[in-house]
Amino acid sequence: MSKYEFQNPEFLWLLLVLIPILIWYYLKERKSHPELLFPETEFLAHQKSNRWAWLRYISPFLRVAIISLVIIGLARPRSSQEKSRSRDTEGIDIVMAVDVSASMLAQDLKPDRLEATKEVAANFIEGRPTDRIGLVVYAGESYTQTPLTTDHAVLRNALAGLRHGLIEDGTAIGMGLATIVNRLKDSKAKSKVAILLTDGENNRGEIDPITASQLAKEFNIRVYTIGVGTKGLARTPIAYDGRGGFQFTNMEVNIDEELLQEIADQTGGKYFRATDNEKLQAIYNEIDTLEKTKLEEIKFYTYDEKFDVFILWALALFSLEVILRYTFLKSFI
Repeated sequence: MSKYEFQNPEFLWLLLVLIPILIWYYLKERKSHPELLFPETEFLAHQKSNRWAWLRYISPFLRVAIISLVIIGLARPRSSQEKSRSRDTEGIDIVMAVDVSASMLAQDLKPDRLEATKEVAANFIEGRPTDRIGLVVYAGESYTQTPLTTDHAVLRNALAGLRHGLIEDGTAIGMGLATIVNRLKDSKAKSKVAILLTDGENNRGEIDPITASQLAKEFNIRVYTIGVGTKGLARTPIAYDGRGGFQFTNMEVNIDEELLQEIADQTGGKYFRATDNEKLQAIYNEIDTLEKTKLEEIKFYTYDEKFDVFILWALALFSLEVILRYTFLKSFI
């Protein structure tokens, strides 16, 4: 929203000079037109009034207007518009590791664990536009799907493309965490965060999860672990059905919560259990709150100077006054 202001408002006090100038013009006018006394008023009744007498006031009026415009111009009138932008004061680098093993197709979350995770993670990314975020994928092994980036459109597209079968099956939690550490260890961010999501127990990989968590601690990486799956039985895929799908059966959900809790505790993070879609969304919301990026709002103003308009008007009126004084008004002054 624009507002009008004066950069040098102290010059407006000069407008008080107009008071003695107006008084001087008034006294001068009275002195230049003395009163005449007539013994009879009948003489005046037959005199024609001079309807052009008012023209003698044009020149003083223009001079007062010129002085007023110059003074206002000296006060530097301008319109200003306030704008603002945000700047990170504490940058956060975040890497999310998503388990894409076959068990992530279990349907205790809707439509299944993997699709529910993708949807919630996409919302999380959407809500952190100023952070660098990366994506790691793991099952029987691990790899970086997207390195740390602020191009969140690319990141969301990569997340949407995740599916089971991209890599060898299994659950290599240690490998997934080690890949996160490899991505974050050289980060210069003031805060480095890992979100490790799994629905099972570590059964593959060359790196032990505790060893990987010790590496994370060494590089000041805070790890939030999420166990995905209901407590009890879940409709879980057990084999291909030969038609491009899976055969499902109800199986006990086994998540190594003790391991995930230990990883979180060692690194200063927190362990969560997501038993349904709503709980999973709430977990990401809590992480979003815990790892809030600190922003500094910078305000700045844009100015549109207006003084030149007043000065140009003053020059125009000055030119007009000079022309009129030596031409049309010459006989009235």
